Amino acid sequence: MTRSDSSLPVEILLVEDNAGDVRLMREALKECHLPSRLSVVRDGEQALAFLNQSGAYQQCPRPALILLDFNLPRLNGREVLATIKQDHHLRGIPVIVLSSCTQSADIARAYELHANCFIPKPSNLDQLVRIGRQIETFWLGTAAVPATVAAVHSY
Repeated sequence: MTRSDSSLPVEILLVEDNAGDVRLMREALKECHLPSRLSVVRDGEQALAFLNQSGAYQQCPRPALILLDFNLPRLNGREVLATIKQDHHLRGIPVIVLSSCTQSADIARAYELHANCFIPKPSNLDQLVRIGRQIETFWLGTAAVPATVAAVHSY
């Protein structure tokens, strides 16, 4: 997802039900000085509605990157990930699983469902800022995505 105009904000969707983790992510993105717009949904059903721009989310932008927790109410993160990767309109959007589920079975399942990356959820802001910078460097600066995703975001 190499960006031709780094001054444009990156659309990021955070799928996270824990308010404390949402606050930490907002703070980490500020610390990284990443020009981004963070949209937050609190459960799996909201995530799919947001991504499909349905219901209350009709005017929401298509994200360039999804940060997905596995432990979610309604539809869990595994179900959300499977649905995203089965949808030809959504599967090109990189999905980073950022979860406290760190058992080897959870990590293996994330990759079986075609997660682009699995990152254990850090326990403090400094670690999250470091991860945010790595995400920015690799996913938003180095990695390329299919033209259909890039075109939506004007990169």
